[in-house]
Amino acid sequence: MRRLYINTIGCQMNVYDSDQIERVLAPGGYTRTAQLDEADLVVVNTCAIRAKAEQKAFSFVGRLAKLKKRRPGLIVAVGGCVAQQEGEKILSRAPQVDLVFGPKAIPRLGRLVERVRLQGMRLVDIEASDAVAELDLTSGFRDDGQVSRFVTIMQGCDNFCTYCVVPYVRGREASRHPDRILEEIRLLVAGGVREVTLLGQNVNSYGLKEQWGSFVALLAQVDRIDGLDRIRFTTSHPKDLSDHLIDAFGRLDKLCAHIHLPVQSGSDRVLKRMNRRYTREVYLERIARLRQVRPDMAITSDFIVGFPGESDTDFEQTLSLLDEVAFDGIFAFMYSDRSVAPAAGFDAKIDDAQKKARLQALLQHQEAFTLAANQALVGRMQEILVEGFSTRPGLAEEPSARRQWSGRTPGNKIVNFDQELDCTGGETVRPGLMVGVRIEKAFSHSLWGRPVWVEEKPGGIKGETCHAA
Repeated sequence: MRRLYINTIGCQMNVYDSDQIERVLAPGGYTRTAQLDEADLVVVNTCAIRAKAEQKAFSFVGRLAKLKKRRPGLIVAVGGCVAQQEGEKILSRAPQVDLVFGPKAIPRLGRLVERVRLQGMRLVDIEASDAVAELDLTSGFRDDGQVSRFVTIMQGCDNFCTYCVVPYVRGREASRHPDRILEEIRLLVAGGVREVTLLGQNVNSYGLKEQWGSFVALLAQVDRIDGLDRIRFTTSHPKDLSDHLIDAFGRLDKLCAHIHLPVQSGSDRVLKRMNRRYTREVYLERIARLRQVRPDMAITSDFIVGFPGESDTDFEQTLSLLDEVAFDGIFAFMYSDRSVAPAAGFDAKIDDAQKKARLQALLQHQEAFTLAANQALVGRMQEILVEGFSTRPGLAEEPSARRQWSGRTPGNKIVNFDQELDCTGGETVRPGLMVGVRIEKAFSHSLWGRPVWVEEKPGGIKGETCHAA
């Protein structure tokens, strides 16, 4: 048995790709480990979207030099978007690296690793193609107890936002066949998964090139899968958020009332320079339409501050957009040049100090809205899909009687709750069950409540007779 250590850096798609890497390498005897020092193979799955993620990747690769010196037989592989972007330059920059492979090379990874192991070769495979890289769905599949999983439905992007490298490192849009997607989800459900998140750089445009029907048609098929309880998806592009897709939130029972809809800026001038192809007015109209269809819709977004040429007025318009939308939460980042993206050549760059100040101001401005959205749930019952014990600092180390369970609402809010139910005489909660929790406390990034019922399931799990005091 060989040990595999994977360091996943960046987005949800990389999390999915790391799972695929594990599956591809399993037939070669590789088993994943959380202990770097015991690994026979280390894979660094990189992200090139932001400079910080790229720096983090190279910093980790640099630290592997000492480990490689102590253990010359260790194989070090660098994959993902930075690998696709830099290629052979990585071998020159980091002599401890044996293998560089792009996202489209994952199906070939087993053969590549064996060539390195048996022949001592240093290899680069960043061959790109327009086809989606597909794996044998049953090969290397394991039931790891997770109740929520990612499923990639398409790869690449055709939007060419001026700050983004995705079309250059992951290629143009290509969608998986719906039959393959449905087969993968059914396999996951058979292994205990109850929630899936469908992934794509722009899920709204799924299947259009291949004439497989719309994304909404795929959602309807997924909604009919027995044993699956929740469907999420990310990421949507505002310019492609159709009425048909918005209406699906009111029609499909399993589609969660949460959407992540990146806006990036509240200024039309900046949006045009970013090549986002929608206006502030269009974005606000789409938000209003979503809330008309689902009044309980949780809405989150992405923002970039300090884009080249962003004036104080532009930034004030971004802050005012927060006031108008009242997002449930946001992810915000400082703009960083990406060498292959057009914005790297734009003038009127913003200095780091100003970018940091704007980022801090944006996050502080949002805090009140996030807390208010959480406080609105206090006193209400929420259906929680239990994921496991809370990972909040200190809780995991407490005696089991004091540990807390953790899960998410349909609106994707984290809820922690005590495991004891006063009428059971034993523990009835476990990962994968739905639990009704009455919310009693709201914090900036989570909620706390008391369990009122646990769904009835085969195998002795008690039902709605379990009520908390």
